Amino acid sequence: MQFETLKYEVTDGVAVIRFDRAEKMNALTTQMRAEVAAAVTMGGKEARAVVITGSGRAFCSGQDLSDTGNVAEIDLERTLRDEYMPMLKAITDCPVPTIAAVNGAAAGAGANLALAADVVIATQSAYFLQAFTRIGLIPDAGGTYWLPRSMGMAKAMGAALFAEPISAQQASDWGMIWEAVDDTSFEAHWMKRAAQLAAGPTLAYAHVKASIRGGWDNTLDAQLADEGRRQGECGASRDFKEGVVAFLEKRPAKYEGR
Repeated sequence: MQFETLKYEVTDGVAVIRFDRAEKMNALTTQMRAEVAAAVTMGGKEARAVVITGSGRAFCSGQDLSDTGNVAEIDLERTLRDEYMPMLKAITDCPVPTIAAVNGAAAGAGANLALAADVVIATQSAYFLQAFTRIGLIPDAGGTYWLPRSMGMAKAMGAALFAEPISAQQASDWGMIWEAVDDTSFEAHWMKRAAQLAAGPTLAYAHVKASIRGGWDNTLDAQLADEGRRQGECGASRDFKEGVVAFLEKRPAKYEGR
């Protein structure tokens, strides 16, 4: 499948999706949202880990306001329902681990697209900006869902109301992202992280993702039951047997994947 707004490649079990609108700071268009959804879905089938990153100086600057003609006439509810939701669901429902490698500015929907990934790794020079109230809107693209869950109600409310940039280091310190990495080693670092996931127990990773994401809506009893069911399936897998034998033999495990 050919893409016009992004680059897609799979190497050693890792699918890398790189936004390719650097001249527009990788702002999201209708076409780009559809292509991101398609590429993530493809990566979930062809690879054992998926990385989403940007080109140029930005990760993603959010909605491209020049994409739809008269900005005042945009049907935002329809756009979110028909274009953003499929893209975000493709990321959250991806059967393999997803990494957002935030190489620069992540603003508006671009910031929240990153937060939809399982793991967010950012370069130290990157920042996150909930810019919505600057133009009279509320955080969307999952922002009102991810922000309080990732960094708590107080920080989420301040980020949404004040619309001030949050540095990558702040985001890491607040628990908003997994880690902030020095610019000079950033790409090599996330490639190593992705390779680690691609070599890991894919079945267990799929259950980890589903159980942790689903846990927000469960009671403790329901979550314990969910853990038991999923652990039973993992325990019956070849990956579990290989992991135990490798541990006893003091060697790296060789997981077969799907």
